[in-house]
Amino acid sequence: MHESARRATPPRIRRLITAAFDGASWAGALTASSWLRHEFDFTQINFAELSGLVVAAVAAVWLAGAGTRLYFGRYSPGSLDEALGLARVMTLTGATIFTIVLLGATPAIPRSVPLIATLLALATSAAARIVVRGYGERRARPDHLSAKRVLIYGAGDRGQALVRSVLSGNAGHYIPIALLDDDPALRHATVSGVAVRGTGMDLATLAHRTGAELLIVAISNPSPATMRLVVAAAKENALEVKILPPLDELLRPWVRFSDLRDLDVTDLLGRKPVNTDVASIAGCLTGRTVLVTGAGGSIGTELCRQLHRFGPAELIMLDRDESALHAVQLSIHSRSQLDSPNLVLADIRDTETIRALLAARRPDVVFHAAALKHLPLLERYPEEAWKTNVLGTMDLLDAAIAADVRTFVNISTDKAANPGSVLGRSKRIGERLVADAAMKTSGTYLSVRFGNVLGSRGSVLTTFTEQLSAGMPLTITHPDVTRFFMTIPEAVQLVIQAAAIGDSGEALVLDMGRPESIVDLAETLMTITGRRSEVVFTGLCRGEKLHEELFGTGEEDHRPKHPAISHVTVPRLKAAEVRARADKVGCARALVDLTDEHQAYAIAGTHLAADSAKAGELR
Repeated sequence: MHESARRATPPRIRRLITAAFDGASWAGALTASSWLRHEFDFTQINFAELSGLVVAAVAAVWLAGAGTRLYFGRYSPGSLDEALGLARVMTLTGATIFTIVLLGATPAIPRSVPLIATLLALATSAAARIVVRGYGERRARPDHLSAKRVLIYGAGDRGQALVRSVLSGNAGHYIPIALLDDDPALRHATVSGVAVRGTGMDLATLAHRTGAELLIVAISNPSPATMRLVVAAAKENALEVKILPPLDELLRPWVRFSDLRDLDVTDLLGRKPVNTDVASIAGCLTGRTVLVTGAGGSIGTELCRQLHRFGPAELIMLDRDESALHAVQLSIHSRSQLDSPNLVLADIRDTETIRALLAARRPDVVFHAAALKHLPLLERYPEEAWKTNVLGTMDLLDAAIAADVRTFVNISTDKAANPGSVLGRSKRIGERLVADAAMKTSGTYLSVRFGNVLGSRGSVLTTFTEQLSAGMPLTITHPDVTRFFMTIPEAVQLVIQAAAIGDSGEALVLDMGRPESIVDLAETLMTITGRRSEVVFTGLCRGEKLHEELFGTGEEDHRPKHPAISHVTVPRLKAAEVRARADKVGCARALVDLTDEHQAYAIAGTHLAADSAKAGELR
């Protein structure tokens, strides 16, 4: 029964009425079964014996109901759980009555009567509950004339749960009018009176015929190709589009109308997100002290949210932005107490503070997400990249080793592969410093390379969105520029997975499929938003590549543990060498020297290996 309908009668009165009806069901069932047993001849019924049996049955059903909590609001009225509970109570009552009849010396009641009565009483009580639930649901349904008409694409378990949620009145003024599904087995299915009336190919026709205003996609992990076709048809018929997220995003097994989200550009990308087995690291995090640097950033925030699910003993969130710390704690706990010891306002460039923090809190696991990441800006200010991405990482590594941190995961970028920019060079040096630190400890110290993360602050997607909202042209550096993309959940899963499967000193790289055209991304976003804008090409920035690489020269795509994660060997770079080079030529020049020298060495090694192989073939 819907909540609004149930409030009309106080809970205690409802439970008393239910118990009284079950007792009456047994009285009527025993009378009817006796009448049936005696072939509709009332004169053969011993009403004195029958009355005693009715009293026993009513007492038994009330005792059984009380014992199993059936009459104490344990179950939702008319639910499957209540049906099973009712079946147990009726079976216990029937067994009790049958025993009473069976043990009688000269039973005046035929032994078949309790058996027939059990089935009749169960059917009567169950039917009453179904009628009451149906009445409540009908009362709760939105008005067909005033409600917003909804099509639901996907008639599987999630689509069915969504239909029931909407019809229960939890969605407000929305009414599902039809389902669509591509599964032939569901072609003639009906869910709570809502029929499957076609497949995805029938969307345009059905939208026009029904006057629908909203389309909800309730398919589990729909392919990007399917989504593009659905969105195109929806836009042509002026349908708003909403998505029901996967259950692993909802973190629970049921769905509600409030779970719906707007269509996202990631739903239309030419690749499906890669799901890694983050559950495999649960044992490494549960009950441990975990530190996240850069916790207020896009990646850091999602990382903290997912880490919180594993129940760490303490989750220390460090950032230099106090507002970002406030926001991340609010997103996890729905409240923010800025006096919490889990929030640390500090800069990783502050060597003494970082050393003192790790020495005092002694984390078991460190996820290093703090970094400067905007390529054009770092080209202008290479010293800032050096201070944060190189020296900050170096000092954090020294503090981690001193505090006996067992697992250290450094977040890097695909720009560290054959780096040509200040950002890429600083992150490549960071990878090599982590590899050197790995040789100084028995713990696991490694790096993870990301592509461009869709939806992160300052990403191309957020830039395009803001430009479209303001009615400004979309700025793209070059008509042929491409980038590898991953979603924030993918990126965070990779980071967490790295701590479980990575070997110390290496870098892990996620298979991000083929690189995406930035021009195509802009077109996709304009399709989703229904807004058009001019595209202006500004030219590549200094240090920017036309096409990014995932692997540097001499690096191999080796996937020993997960089909979507590559393991790359990273050469060591000692901290003393880094400091010495910076002291000699300055940090800006050191960024170039420390990466170009190794890159030249890698190229030479690759050529030498190729020449050796060729010589072997000639021999």
